[in-house]
Amino acid sequence: MQEYYYELVVKVSSHHELFADFLNDTLPVGFEESEDGFVIRSEDDLETIAWGLEQFAEALSKALNTTVEVETKQTKLKNSDWVAMYQQSIEPLEIDKFYIHPTWDEPHKELINIAIDPALAFGTGHHPTTASALRAISKYTKPNDTLIDVGCGSGILGIGAMKLGAVVDACDTDPISVENSIKNAELNNLAFRNIWEGSCSLTNEKYNIVVANIVADVLTFIAKDLKEAMADDAILILSGILDKYEKKVLAFYKDCEIVERIAQDEWVTLVLKQKK
Repeated sequence: MQEYYYELVVKVSSHHELFADFLNDTLPVGFEESEDGFVIRSEDDLETIAWGLEQFAEALSKALNTTVEVETKQTKLKNSDWVAMYQQSIEPLEIDKFYIHPTWDEPHKELINIAIDPALAFGTGHHPTTASALRAISKYTKPNDTLIDVGCGSGILGIGAMKLGAVVDACDTDPISVENSIKNAELNNLAFRNIWEGSCSLTNEKYNIVVANIVADVLTFIAKDLKEAMADDAILILSGILDKYEKKVLAFYKDCEIVERIAQDEWVTLVLKQKK
């Protein structure tokens, strides 16, 4: 461990969720959300990230024809093992059939346990998009189903499906996410059938369940690929959608019908089937 680390405090005037999407796509490390912005910590200098946030705010201002302001302040601090401090703040979580717990906590005696190391990736089940997607997986996954987790992140959704007896493939355009998914599966004594860096367009398989917990814009971009991965009578689970973008996403899935809509806070998860 290095002697020092960098902390970047970010304050945004508006469009908090768009900045969160930008950081998810840009940062090689996780970040903490605050009421008016974000806190980013890394052992690497974060000035480039600060510059990127300023450029993003400028681009947003032009695109939206309004003023979007961002304020950043970086501090160099003595390293007190902030990863360990973050780990200690993660509490176990019950989501329907599942009990998601960090590796140092005891498993549940009655629920289906998913062990996740929060130091490895962002998806711990605490965000509404992950929690709602897990609820959908809990309800619709049957033993021997084939499932693909597109944009697998920490691998938690695929791991949940494997715990229910599904055969799971996964992919992510981020190689770190692929690595983290493999490690988290190993923590649960499981393995993906196939997992790769890249999009779901790289597979010729057809799946009973297709899951994508990604930001709304990406769900529109990859709509064709997701639908082509669906077998007959397959279930498509779309998560990561802010409710104000729900109609925009559904416009790209007009050939699908809504089986279920799961809402939590301002987030929406859609369970779809292709119309016959």
